[in-house]
Amino acid sequence: METPTHNYPHRTSEHTPGHAPKSACIPALGLSCSVLAGMAAIVWAGVRCVAMGIRDRLLSGVARQLGKPEGVTGRLLAIGLNRGNRGIVTAAVNAAQIAPGDRVADVGFGGGLSLALLLDRVGVTGHVDGIELSGTMLESAQRRFRVASSAGRLALHRGSITETPLDGASLDALITVNTIYFVDNLELAFRELARVVRPSGRAVIGLGNPQAMASLPFIAYGFRLRPVAEVADLLAKSGLTQIREERVGDGKRTYHLLIATHNQTLA
Repeated sequence: METPTHNYPHRTSEHTPGHAPKSACIPALGLSCSVLAGMAAIVWAGVRCVAMGIRDRLLSGVARQLGKPEGVTGRLLAIGLNRGNRGIVTAAVNAAQIAPGDRVADVGFGGGLSLALLLDRVGVTGHVDGIELSGTMLESAQRRFRVASSAGRLALHRGSITETPLDGASLDALITVNTIYFVDNLELAFRELARVVRPSGRAVIGLGNPQAMASLPFIAYGFRLRPVAEVADLLAKSGLTQIREERVGDGKRTYHLLIATHNQTLA
């Protein structure tokens, strides 16, 4: 009797039965580990791009609102800025050496904290001009200071630091705080300030420590930082000369106030 012959399937691969070949991580899809790693890298890069895009939009929005607060977000931001900048704005008003009866201005008054301080300094016989680029901030100030406006003690104007609606040589003093970061042609802006300040008047320019500000995440989205010495040089070129510098705070959080008056030799 012949022994039955069994024909077993011939194994063409050398892997152990039940284990996927080393070259295939998901045999059913035919994807190798290297392909999967590449796909994962692409997906992760996409996720990072989306996250960076969201971050960029958020930071550019913050910078835009700081330069020109608008809408509900701008109103909320202005409340925070009024609280956080009270010491700086008060120091700028003090540096302007305002007397009762003076005519003064804030160019870029933002949340309006300075307007209340200036009205208090000039008294009932003085006058305050508020210059602001943001329609939202103008509307808020009109509501808040309607009594002073009705009495003729306060005039609110839409304008910018490079173009104000004020008459020449009409101000005894002006302040502008945290505005020059958003100005490309700073010499033009300072010439406008020199135009509206009387020969004996004072202009107070407030700016943060540029080295400390450079580390803030939103600075790259529309801010222009300049060394304090460069700002002072531009003041002199515009027809104003720095007469002194005051500092608020210390260390990296130092805030700079440049107090300038007309340089009669350049007039």
